[in-house]
Amino acid sequence: MHAHSSMAASSQASHRLPSGAMSALRRKFGEEYQVVNTSTGGSGYAPAARKKRQRFVDKNGRCNVQHGNLGGESSRYLTDLFTTLVDLKWRWNLLIFILTYTIAWLVMATMWWIIAYIRGDLNRAHDHNYTPCVANVYNFPSAFLFFIETEATIGYGFRYITEKCPEGIILFLFQSLLGSIVDAFLIGCMFIKMSQPKKRAETLMFSHDAVISQRDGRLCLMFRVGNLRNSHMVSAQIRCKLIKSRQTPEGEFLPLDQCELDVGFGTGADQLFLVSPLTICHEINPKSPFFDLSKRSLRSEQFEIVVILEGIVETTGMTCQARTSYTEDEVLWGHRFLPVMSLEEGFFRVDYSQFHATFEVPTPSYSVKELEDKIALPSPLSTPRIGGSNIGRARLGSLDCIDIFGERGSQLPIKLQKMSSGKDDLQKKLLRMSFSNVERACSTGDLPLKIQRLNSIPSSGDGADRLELKAFKIKPDCMTQSTGDLQLQNKHQALLTIGTRYEDNLPAKLRKMNSSRLA
Repeated sequence: MHAHSSMAASSQASHRLPSGAMSALRRKFGEEYQVVNTSTGGSGYAPAARKKRQRFVDKNGRCNVQHGNLGGESSRYLTDLFTTLVDLKWRWNLLIFILTYTIAWLVMATMWWIIAYIRGDLNRAHDHNYTPCVANVYNFPSAFLFFIETEATIGYGFRYITEKCPEGIILFLFQSLLGSIVDAFLIGCMFIKMSQPKKRAETLMFSHDAVISQRDGRLCLMFRVGNLRNSHMVSAQIRCKLIKSRQTPEGEFLPLDQCELDVGFGTGADQLFLVSPLTICHEINPKSPFFDLSKRSLRSEQFEIVVILEGIVETTGMTCQARTSYTEDEVLWGHRFLPVMSLEEGFFRVDYSQFHATFEVPTPSYSVKELEDKIALPSPLSTPRIGGSNIGRARLGSLDCIDIFGERGSQLPIKLQKMSSGKDDLQKKLLRMSFSNVERACSTGDLPLKIQRLNSIPSSGDGADRLELKAFKIKPDCMTQSTGDLQLQNKHQALLTIGTRYEDNLPAKLRKMNSSRLA
C-alpha cells in the first residue's frame, strides 16, 4: 500500500513537468527515474508559506540601507553635484531639468526687459526715427520671445540687437556662455542617466531559490544565472558574500558581518562565459562557513547570501553589475535544477520556462562536518595493535626468562654455581643482545629492504657476540625480524632450548642432582 501511494505521488509530480524536461531527465538518470517534486507553481502544488524578514539586499539588487544623522556631512553631496544629480531618481531629475531652464529663461528675459525699460525703449517703440537697444521689444513678453529666439538660435529676424547698445552686447555674451554651461550640465546629466548600465542588469536573471545537493560526491550550494540578451557580457565575474551576524570570542558583536563564499576563485570558475544559463557552485568544505550546516540546522539559521555579477556590456563598453540575494528560507535542501538546454536542428535552445524549476534528489541530511567525523571514527574491529605493547611484552618475556635461569642457578650447590657462573653470564648477555637486535629491527621494520639489510650488518666490535651466537647455533636472521613476526611463545621455546643445551654440558651426576632439584 505504501509503495503504491509513493508511485502514485511520483507519477502525479511527473505529470506537472513538460514532456521535454521529463524526457531529458530520464535520458540522464535512467528510465526508472521519477521526479519527486518541483518548485514551480503548477496546478495542485501549494508552495510552503515562507516567513518574511528584513533583507539586506532585495531580489532586484536594491540595498535596504539608509544613511541618517549626517549633520554637517550633508555638504559633501554638493561638492560632487554632477554625481548627486545622476544618482537622483528620474522624477527629481526631470523636475530639476524643467525648473533650471524655466528659471534661466525668465531671469534672462527680465534682464533684457530691464535694459529696455532703463533706456526708455518701451515708450518709444513705435518711433521710426529712434534706434532702440533691441528692435521690436515693447514689453516683457516680447523680451521673453527675444531671449528664446536668441538662446535657441531660431533667428526669425524680427527682433535683433542694434549697434548702439553696448550693455545689450555684454548681456548677449553672458547669455551665450551661461546657456552653454546649463546645456552641457543638464543634457549631459540626462544622457549619463539614460545610458547607465543599470537597466542592462534587468536582462540578467538569477534563480528564485538556491539549492543544496551533491555534485561529484561533494555537498554543494548552487544557484543559476542567465542572460536574456544575445549580446554577451565581456569578462563576466561572479562573487558571493554571506551576510550573517556573529559574536567574536572576545564578546564583540558584529552585525551583518560579511564573509566571502568561494565559487571557484582558485580554479577560475568564477570567470563566466555567459551565453547560456550556468549553475554556480560553492563547495561546502572545512573552509566554507556552511561546514556545520545540516538540513535540521538550516531551519533555525538566519543568514543572507548576496550574489554580485559584474561584466562589461558588449555594445556600450560600460561596466554593469547585477545583484540579488538568498535568505535561509530560499535555500532548498536536497534539490537540483531542471535542465533547460536542448539540441535543435542547427542550434541549442534554452527553455526559460524551467529556469527556476527544481526537483528533489537523494541528499544526506547531515552536515559535511558530521560526515567527516563519521569517516574519521575508527572501528574497534579494525584497530591496529600498537607496536609499543608488543615491544613491552617482548621485554617482559625476555626479562622473565632471565629471572627463571637466575633462580635455577641459585638452587645449585656453591661449587656448581661457580662452575656455571661463566655460562650464566654468557646466557644473559645473549638474551640482552637478542632483545637489542629485536628493538633495532622494530625501529627499522618500516624502512626499505636494502636499508634493513645494511642495518642488520654488525660492526667490528660485535665479533665476540657473533662467536657466541655461533656457539649456541642461533641463526642471526631471527634477530632482524620485525616485532610483528616474533611471537612470545616462540621466544619461550627458544629460551627453554638454550637451557636444555646448557644442562647437557654438565656431568651426569650434576644433571641428575639438578633435575631432582628442579622437580
